[in-house]
Amino acid sequence: MYDAELAQERTYVDGLYARLDELRAEKIQQLAQVRREKSMGTHQNRSERDAFASLYENRLAQLNAVDDRLVFGRLNLDSGEQRYIGRIGLSTEDLRQLMVDWRAPEAGSFYQATAFERLGVRRRRHLLLHGRTVKAIEDDVLDHSMLVEGEHLQGEGALMAALNSKRTGRMNDIVGTIQAEQDRIIRSPLSGALVVQGGPGTGKTAVALHRAAYLLYTHRERLQSAGVLLVGPSNAFMKYIERVLPSLGETGVVMSSMGSLLPGVSATAFESAEVARLKGRIEMVQVLANAVANRQRLPRRDERLDVEGTRLILTPRQVRRARERARATGKPHNEARVTFVKILLSELTDQLREHIESTGAGNTADRSYLADDVRGSRDVRIMLNLCWMPISAQKLVRDMFSKPEILRAVTPGFTEAERALLLRPADSPWTESDVPLLDEAAELLGDLDETGGRAEAANDAQRKRDLANAEKAISNMNQQLEDSGVDGMLTAEQLADYNVVAEDALTNAEKALTDRTWAYGHVVVDEAQELSPMQWRLLVRRCPVKSFTIVGDIAQTSSAAGANSWRQALTPFMGDRWALEELTVNYRTPTQIAEAAVRMANAAGQIVSAPKAVRDGEWDPIVDHVGPDGLIAQVVAVMDEESSAVGGGLMAVIAPPAMVEETAAALRAVYGHRVGHGAGSVEQDIVVLDPHEAKGLEFDGVIIVEPAALLAGAGGRVGDLYVAMTRPTQRLRLIASMPLPAGIQA
Repeated sequence: MYDAELAQERTYVDGLYARLDELRAEKIQQLAQVRREKSMGTHQNRSERDAFASLYENRLAQLNAVDDRLVFGRLNLDSGEQRYIGRIGLSTEDLRQLMVDWRAPEAGSFYQATAFERLGVRRRRHLLLHGRTVKAIEDDVLDHSMLVEGEHLQGEGALMAALNSKRTGRMNDIVGTIQAEQDRIIRSPLSGALVVQGGPGTGKTAVALHRAAYLLYTHRERLQSAGVLLVGPSNAFMKYIERVLPSLGETGVVMSSMGSLLPGVSATAFESAEVARLKGRIEMVQVLANAVANRQRLPRRDERLDVEGTRLILTPRQVRRARERARATGKPHNEARVTFVKILLSELTDQLREHIESTGAGNTADRSYLADDVRGSRDVRIMLNLCWMPISAQKLVRDMFSKPEILRAVTPGFTEAERALLLRPADSPWTESDVPLLDEAAELLGDLDETGGRAEAANDAQRKRDLANAEKAISNMNQQLEDSGVDGMLTAEQLADYNVVAEDALTNAEKALTDRTWAYGHVVVDEAQELSPMQWRLLVRRCPVKSFTIVGDIAQTSSAAGANSWRQALTPFMGDRWALEELTVNYRTPTQIAEAAVRMANAAGQIVSAPKAVRDGEWDPIVDHVGPDGLIAQVVAVMDEESSAVGGGLMAVIAPPAMVEETAAALRAVYGHRVGHGAGSVEQDIVVLDPHEAKGLEFDGVIIVEPAALLAGAGGRVGDLYVAMTRPTQRLRLIASMPLPAGIQA
């Protein structure tokens, strides 16, 4: 009976793949046809062509991304219907449904039905595919009347098969094995902020990614134009998860680490916990406001300015009055400067006119040239810039941290010790903690036109020339147009637009990546417990409607600027518009390792949630005690044993940041190119990481170097060590020269 059922499923799945191939070929043909069309016709025609090309490209990308394990489930319903569940929806040409998208309401019972509440489901079948081939089937029979001979097929559990499979360095989706509590969270309403709290291995990240795909499917019209932003803790993490959403049928989500959220800035440098804590404080909002105000200066005395040989006087009172009026506009610094400059240029022009008329002939000749004389004066330009200098966010923040006199002026509430921590050379690279400060500065400063308005004026002038040329061309062709009966059907604006070279069409995701002011429809934040108040402020600015999915584990907080509770983190920004859900089952970490991590945290005074592990492991955590000079040598000595124990699976060495390079070099000397370290190496056989880079990742086996140093490096907070201990799916080894933190060994 099993073989017959398996053969039947293989036949049906072959038909699904045949339909997928048909659709793919159809989109390839449609895309090729659109691309063959020449750039002719009206501006609207060209826009429509580009829109169709984008539509076909996106659909083709979706069809390509779902090829692997296209279908994973089947429902037998009380109505007699058989309903297949897969990554996308598929229908025949005459719209007969072949497969239901896992996000559709009709698919919800695949995840939610139980023997106690069947939801109309008699049997739930899991299809285990390798590529395009059905390798096994497993049935959950929910209607006891089906439990007769030959009806109950039982193979290896789909969930356990997924949990016991080797890691690859890339996250796999869990779309075929989503559990009921996870599914309920994934399908939660869009509005407001949803916090998903869960201990290690509970599938927080998977839930967040599947929720992003679900929301885009369910609220396509609302979210497609605004987009969804997904923020993770590191570049290594973003690389680890980058294939999941495409495999779920979504290719347009904007994905970014916190260090890359500002266009044009890639923050890769690290700084001390004390500095990160200072920069993350909400008080930095006022510090940056002070820094901007510091660039709006008053002269100490009357200033004499030379304009074409005439001496004009600019007084502190005039500058103060112009500054007050410019600030009253409520515009950002660089935009308000236009008002400031206009007022003072007008006053200086009036002063020049009065001087000429009082000393000259006193005639009423045209004096319009005087404004140009004032504007062109070198003295005037220098003084206006000294009083109100246009400035970029990068220069504002760089100057603030590199010039002691500016830092002292803008941080009146800081101690000298705190200022000393913040001071750094002007050419220092940007850090992750700098990004929200740069974003805040950009908000306060507004756009910087480094041409002083000349670029906008040049564009306006060019547009006027284009319109004039178009009008002349239409005038010259007027008789021909009349003879053709089309006089008046073409305007100068249309002709000018036709001759504009169109920019390459960008997707909304591509536009969002280059636009700091882009407002997203929804934001998903992973490892959110690490975020500082300034980072939360940045993210809320990215989504003014405050529609968030926030996932994390307060117990894993290791950042000095991170939160001790979700209420502390969110209430200042969300008020009471957030709800808390909790994941209670640990799918990743074997019982022995999970319990050791919880004991360690509890012994350090940290109360952590202890989700129930679904499986026992083969090994308790292994501890090696060595001398201070033997740590790295021991890592190399045990690597073969550890790799062999997990069947040649993916191995991670998690070490204090100062030891990562040396440890990686020692392993590379033995294992060569199989060893990597840092963000770009998560797919190599052996990867060496610090705890920050390891956040959110998982490995078959993990070796932790000097666990006590991980505690010390985090200022005694257990987050780094807790994270490191809960990365393995099979085996954990700790190598220590210092006394082992309490609780690890029972």
